[in-house]
Amino acid sequence: MSEVCYNDLREYIEACKKVDAWRDIYDADWKEEIGALSEATAELIPNPPLLIFDRIKDYPAGFRAVSLLLATPKRVALSLGLPLEKSKLELVRLAVSRIKAVKSMAPVELTGGPVMENVMTGDDVDILRFPVPLYHQADGGRYIGTGDSVINRDPETGYVNMGTYRIQVHDRNLLGLWMSPGQQGRQICQRYWDQGKSCPVVATFGADPLQFMASHTKLPWGKSELEFLGGLRGRPFEVIKGPLTGLPIPANAEIAIEGEVPPPGVEARAEGPFGEWPGYYSGGTAGTGELQPVIRIKAIYHRHDPIILSDPPLWPGAVKHGLSMGSGILWNQLENIGIQDIAGVYNHNRYFIVIAIRQRYAGHAKQVGMAALGCAEASRHGRYIVIVDEDIDPTNIKEVLWAMKTRVDPATDIQFVEGCLSTPIDPVMSPQKREARDHTTSRAIFYALRPFPWKDKFPKVSRTEHKLRREVVEKYQSVFKPL
Repeated sequence: MSEVCYNDLREYIEACKKVDAWRDIYDADWKEEIGALSEATAELIPNPPLLIFDRIKDYPAGFRAVSLLLATPKRVALSLGLPLEKSKLELVRLAVSRIKAVKSMAPVELTGGPVMENVMTGDDVDILRFPVPLYHQADGGRYIGTGDSVINRDPETGYVNMGTYRIQVHDRNLLGLWMSPGQQGRQICQRYWDQGKSCPVVATFGADPLQFMASHTKLPWGKSELEFLGGLRGRPFEVIKGPLTGLPIPANAEIAIEGEVPPPGVEARAEGPFGEWPGYYSGGTAGTGELQPVIRIKAIYHRHDPIILSDPPLWPGAVKHGLSMGSGILWNQLENIGIQDIAGVYNHNRYFIVIAIRQRYAGHAKQVGMAALGCAEASRHGRYIVIVDEDIDPTNIKEVLWAMKTRVDPATDIQFVEGCLSTPIDPVMSPQKREARDHTTSRAIFYALRPFPWKDKFPKVSRTEHKLRREVVEKYQSVFKPL
């Protein structure tokens, strides 16, 4: 493993162009086309190319958007400074090692940076100077915040949190903010609101991939994502002290704002609907009936030729993340609580998590399934956890489904667990539960393993062993080239 080879989003994009597929897209319409093309590319093309949108309709050349930033394992490996040709499971393991080795580094404060090349304040503030997309046909508005980072500071402890929340454009200087109940950023806002105060915030809309990863990684309360990010990079993250809020502004961000989130009783707006990652319109006002918080923009900063990091939620059949970083986080969390002999972990999405183990004792598989439900990385939004033997590659959905079809006795090997944590964007959340704020659902654990008491007598697998398969594929590469 090596240090990352870039300092910002545009340097990362140039590094991607040298090692992986990419496409320049000109003259796309911000209204639905950017979202539709991103979804179609992620759905129809294995290892989809990076999409770079320029000359977007109604906007000058140079005001760009980039999507599918981390849609291939190779681009994820590049973002982390990992070897580019490893398998998904090998990359997950290497990512776990990198995360375990992270030593927090406090950000370094600079007096200036590229993000301050252009400044808008007062009547000049206009967030629609950027080509903000309307991603889905029935979205309630344009969303600048999909690949964003929102930064705020706890008023009691001084803890600085960075999280990713969806952000809608209401007006040139007003944004809508959807934060699920329990999110740390919302908890910090609430502490200000309880005092009748507005919560100061910074938000960025064009970050390098490591900042974006750190922003949507679930860390314990009090552990700063900015310090974690420095450790992950191997050098302190560079920030500028916000002139209006005093909050850290990433110095190399493409676009950043300073603003405040007033108590919802003072100002709130209808938010959404917005097509979320389960593939449905849920959450926001559409999900709860409540008006949602807003951000009053006080200042906008941006680089010359700014780039919006576009990471719109796509239905689960469109794969926009080439490697699940949450897989490494969960693997790490399971080992930290003493779970033995984990052979692999992969989150295909939050609804479908697969854990491979080397069975060592009766009850081992059930221990793993129940422990996963208690880990922070797997505790929210879930539906199915599948436990498989070590001969199954958890990243390979064909192998996982084979194990589920041939090693599960439905009467004994499917466990249902009630009262598990979810959120309002869960499409099976009933209206009654939403109104009562009872954001819980059930989970199912599939024990798709050879039964431990007689696993040595289970029929022998006839499929070609992985090692031989790799050897013949390497030897006869011409067979596997597209016709």
